[in-house]
Amino acid sequence: MRLKVIKALVFGALYLSFSTYALEPLKMAGKETLYQRVLTTPECAISADKSLKNAQKLPAFSLFYVYEKDGEVIKVGPDMKGSDLGYLSAKCVIDWKMQSALMFTNPASRERSLIFKDIDLLQNLVENSSKENTDKIHKLEKEAILGKAQDEIVSIEPDTFVDFKKNFYLLPILEAKETMFSDGNYTRLLHIASVTSNANKLAIKPQQNLQDYKSAVVFVIDSSISMQPYIDRTRKAISDIYEKIEKHNLKDSVNFGIVSYRSNVKAVPGLEYTSKVFLSPGDVQDKQGFLNKLKDLKQASVSSALFDEDAYSGLRDALDKINWSKYGGRYIVLITDAGAIEGNNKLSTTGLDAKEIKAESEHYGAALYALHLLTSQGKRNHNHEKAQAQYEELTFNKVLNKSLYYPVVAGDINEFGKKVDDLADSLTEQVLASKQNKTSANIATNSQIAKDSLVIGKAMQLAYLGSKLNTKVPSFFDGFISDRALLDDHKICATPVTLITKNQLSNLKQVTSEILEAANTGLLESEAMFGQLRSIAVSLGRDPNMLSQSKTLKLSQMGLLDEFLEGLPYKSLISDLDEETWSSMGADEQNQTIYDLESKLNYYQKANDDTDRWIVLNPKASKSEAVYPIPFDMLP
Repeated sequence: MRLKVIKALVFGALYLSFSTYALEPLKMAGKETLYQRVLTTPECAISADKSLKNAQKLPAFSLFYVYEKDGEVIKVGPDMKGSDLGYLSAKCVIDWKMQSALMFTNPASRERSLIFKDIDLLQNLVENSSKENTDKIHKLEKEAILGKAQDEIVSIEPDTFVDFKKNFYLLPILEAKETMFSDGNYTRLLHIASVTSNANKLAIKPQQNLQDYKSAVVFVIDSSISMQPYIDRTRKAISDIYEKIEKHNLKDSVNFGIVSYRSNVKAVPGLEYTSKVFLSPGDVQDKQGFLNKLKDLKQASVSSALFDEDAYSGLRDALDKINWSKYGGRYIVLITDAGAIEGNNKLSTTGLDAKEIKAESEHYGAALYALHLLTSQGKRNHNHEKAQAQYEELTFNKVLNKSLYYPVVAGDINEFGKKVDDLADSLTEQVLASKQNKTSANIATNSQIAKDSLVIGKAMQLAYLGSKLNTKVPSFFDGFISDRALLDDHKICATPVTLITKNQLSNLKQVTSEILEAANTGLLESEAMFGQLRSIAVSLGRDPNMLSQSKTLKLSQMGLLDEFLEGLPYKSLISDLDEETWSSMGADEQNQTIYDLESKLNYYQKANDDTDRWIVLNPKASKSEAVYPIPFDMLP
């Protein structure tokens, strides 16, 4: 069993001391480190005194800390420093306790989400799958789309995708309750509010504004020593598509890119590169330019150190080094005959795994496909099953509620070529349909990859329309929503995120690092692991008398995790971990827990360094008050 010892980060005080501040915000009930915070609605105006006279209007979704409550008036400030204080009416704000919010998923393959006035009705519709309830949901949705006033419904999701990166919006979660559909699928019933910067009517005509729609398809190709036939066949497929593009005058509308990857060059210098962008979308406009750019793309002349290659390095380059902003259709196609080097492996150049790469692709709005060549070499190396699990997780698509994973039996070059042709042709047809102001192309095909791409294409077009038409969520509402589609509960309609500050992210990184180091110790002796964790808890100021030696004392009970994680509507393996559970795990499960923590630690570092994604909820607050949307899947 391989041990990977992580050097502990300098573990100073994880919780800020505010003793130097002139004033301190009010703490949440029962919390030691969390302060009362509110979000403004469009009606809020701030005043210099309690009379609320001469008040100035505030942007919606501004965040304030609460310093004092006096009847109908609250004293607030933009941060925890006690400066720039003012007064707001308590009636115009929303208490934000959970520090979590929802982001709508793309509605291309599901009904639009309804926001209910009453949780009891929503719960009844979820838990009872009668024909009467199904008919009622259809009726409520139809009337909401037509704009008819209804007693049961507060609002409805927009018909195009709302890009929160362009039109940032909050659907803050105020309360959460878990229940299940009659078929056993769990869902969260969430009390949410919508606070947006501007009101916007939801009537959208999707037949407009598609003529400028463009697509980019980036092939990420394993170019290790066995891959030349597939490199050549991919080159031929794109070359053929260029002829069709030129025929239909789509040269400016469909662009291709190529990223090649191998493995760590420090281990094998003869590989020349780990990953390399050979062609960015838009670099060339015709077939000859494409062929000229790729004349040097060949398989490696030497073998890599492992059968697995550094696929995540190639995918990261495809996401980070390509300018996706000018494209509505965004597609990345992985082509490989091997698994991906995992983030915890010393040969990994990214430190990331499938889950983290998938989260990045969702941020960029790119669909990930995997064409997995099931060659005899992979079979001999017992690699197929592992690689399939990696790529199914990597390519899971919330629109289709399935993975965009396509195995090629025996690595058959003809079957592979057909799949590449079908995909490239389908995506080109969709852009051609967009020129005719159609939201999806009618392509008669028996190819599964082409059928899937039609649904993905529609989702891409809805996202593009939402951006083009400046679609926003309704200006303000307060109601209840299911995070799964009511008529097809296998489909996710909203993704929960927690919005954490730089200080909280720093704490999360440090605690995760310490738990990771202790877990490595625990591979040898679980008692030593939890003894180390108790010592860390004491160093954080936890009462030693409260830290019993019980083998059922959970990490959350030790007070190791930030309080903002408590009460979030997500399930955390780490917070519920105790010595007894850890000891009962097998070596493989313990190792997997360690690998997951390592990958998340690398993700937190990437988030910390990603200046473009930090969101300012109050321009007068200090920089440390900016927040970053972390998906629940990325929490420890």
